[in-house]
Parts: sequence; structure tokens; C-alpha cells
Amino acid sequence: MEETVEDPPTSAVLLDHCHFSQVIFNSVEKFYVPGGDVTCYYTLTQQFIPRRKDWIGIFRVGWKTTREYYTFMWVSLPVDLNSHSAKQQEVQFKAYYLPKDDEYYQFCYVDQDGVVRGASIPFQFRPENEEDILVVTTQEELEILKSTAQKLEQEAKAQKDGWETELLQLKEQNQKMSSENEKMGVRVEQLQAQLSTREKEMEKLVQGDQDKTEQLERLNKENSQLLLTLTQQKERQKKLEQTVEEKLKQEETTTLKKQQALKDENAGLSKKLSENKIIYDALQKEKERLERENDLLKRENSRLLSYMGLDFDSLPYQAPTSDQGGAGQNPALVYGNPYSGIQESSAPSLLAVKKCPTCKSDFAGDILDFTSEQQRPQPLCLSCPICDKTFPAKEKQIFEDHVFCHSL
Repeated sequence: MEETVEDPPTSAVLLDHCHFSQVIFNSVEKFYVPGGDVTCYYTLTQQFIPRRKDWIGIFRVGWKTTREYYTFMWVSLPVDLNSHSAKQQEVQFKAYYLPKDDEYYQFCYVDQDGVVRGASIPFQFRPENEEDILVVTTQEELEILKSTAQKLEQEAKAQKDGWETELLQLKEQNQKMSSENEKMGVRVEQLQAQLSTREKEMEKLVQGDQDKTEQLERLNKENSQLLLTLTQQKERQKKLEQTVEEKLKQEETTTLKKQQALKDENAGLSKKLSENKIIYDALQKEKERLERENDLLKRENSRLLSYMGLDFDSLPYQAPTSDQGGAGQNPALVYGNPYSGIQESSAPSLLAVKKCPTCKSDFAGDILDFTSEQQRPQPLCLSCPICDKTFPAKEKQIFEDHVFCHSL
């Protein structure tokens, strides 16, 4: 049987408490030669039953606990414990695992509880020498050997007596163990009753757990339904949010379009306003120019009236009408013709004036002769004979007033 890596069961049982008589070691040599395998022979007594985890160890003499083994081998369980061959067993220790010193060792049988059940006589591991070869040469040496054998027999008998005493102790221990077993039986019955009570309580707890499990399953179903409803609500909310978002986008697009249209319209109105403002400014300037010209004509008219000895305020005012808008009324005069309504007897006629009151020169007949002028073709423009200023032909009245102003 080979040694395994698994450690054997040991204990801290001292030598005085071990039972060495239950396993007897046979044919133990005084010494074993190093380098060779060692076979250990042992015999199992009737009161001892071997078990699977029993082992035989080699201990140095003087050991105190079973943990102090040098090496060990597991024992083989016999097939039939009642046969004689089952009582005679052996194990073999390989030379590699044996001690290398010359100290004294012994075999010890240890059961699986770590209790020593047998021990051998001491032996050594050393080479064989001549002193170990026993040669009987004289009668005296033979007597010495006989006396030694008697001593060994006495020691064996004493050891046997010790074994018997130990056997009695074992029987007493067995009786105590039996009583303890009876007590343990009663205790076991009590424990079984308690176990039965506990089983009933456990059944109640299991039943309660089943009720709780059913309630938990019902709650899980309700939770699943709520979760499904929540999921549907989330989907509806998501669709609603998408619809709202689309409507917001559409409204935003419509608003942007309207805003752009308003901007375009505002730009058109701004442009039109700018154009109207330009037209207004141009009309305002034209109005101011016409007002200035009107003021100038009024001053000239006043001077002409003063020159002719008439008062402007005393003249009868004739409002222009649609009937007077013909050839007799010049549309260029804002306040009408200042000469209309003046009697020829109140002032000298322009036709009677033959000389310029300023330069005392005679006017050409073709200048103020209206009869001859009507007979001639109308020119495109009129030129002042004094300052060479030209007037359009349609502004004949203004031209005549201008020429008359030179005579003042």
C-alpha cells in the first residue's frame, strides 16, 4: 500500500491513555538495514474492529502525541474479520520514506479517531556489524540466553496482565457507554418530538408562505397590468406630444410665413412711404417755391398798383370761376389778373405809353402793339428787350409784367 498525500487523523492523546493491547506487532527486528523496504507484521485482536481511516506510523521513541509521526501508511481492511487470515495483516514501508539516522523508532497503530491501539518494541535503522552476529560457543553464554528469555517471558506475562486489566477497563467503559446510549436514546426521542413539533410549525409557515406567494403573484399580476397601462399611457402621451409638436411646427411655419409676408409688406410700405416722402418733399418744395413766386408777384402787383395810383385793398376781388378759366384768366396767376376790372379812364393805357418812364425811350411798335401782335405768328418764347430774360410763350402775362417792372 503506497503512502498518500492526505494527512492521517491525529490527536493530542498522551501515551498513558492509549490502548496498546488491541493490535499486536509481530516479528519486529532489532534493526533494519537502510536502503531497503520494511515490512510491518501485526495482528488484530477480537475486541478491535479496524476502520477505513486507520493507519500505522513510525514514531521516534519518546513521542507524546500522534502528531509526531515520521511517516505513515494506510492499513488495508480485511474482507472477513472472522477468519484467521483477517487477523494477520501487514504493510510495507518504502525505503525512500524511512528515517536515515540511527535513533530508536517503533511502529504504532492509530485508528481514525487518532487513538493509538498498539505499539511495537523499539528498533533502529543502521547497517549490520559483527557484534550483531550471535555465536554460541560456551555453556555459560547459553545460560545467559536462557535467563534473558525468562526475563522476556516475565515481561510478556506482565504485559498480558496489563492487557487484561485494560480489557476490564474497556468493558467498564463499554457499560458506561451503553448507559449513556440509553440516555441518548431518551434524548433522541425528545429531540424527535421537538422535531415533529418543529415540522408542524414549518408546515404552518410553509402554508403561510404559500398564501403570501399567492398574494405576491396577484400583486405581480396587478403590477403587470398597471405597467401595461402605464406603457399605453406613455405611448399615447408620446403620440400626443408628437401631434402637438407637429402642430407647433406647422403653426411656427405658418407664423414665420406670415411674419415674412408682413416683413415684405412692411418693406413695401416703407419703400412706398419713402417714395411718398420724397414726393411730399418735392411737392413741399414746389409749394414753397410757388408761395415765394406768389409773394413776389403780390409785391410786384402792389408796386404796379401804387404806381398807377390804386389801392390793392380797395379793388373789388373777383374769385376765379370755371367760366373765367378761359383766355381772359391766366392760370399762372394765383390771385387772378391784377389788371382785370381796372377802367381805362382811371389810369393811362399801356397802349398810350410810347416811352419808357425809366429810360425815356420809345417802345417798338411790335412790342406792345397787341393788334399787330395778334396778326403775327406766335413765337415759342418771349425775350425781355432790356435784360434778355426769356419766358415761355404761354407765360405771356408774366412776360408783360416783367417788362412793365423795368419802367417802375
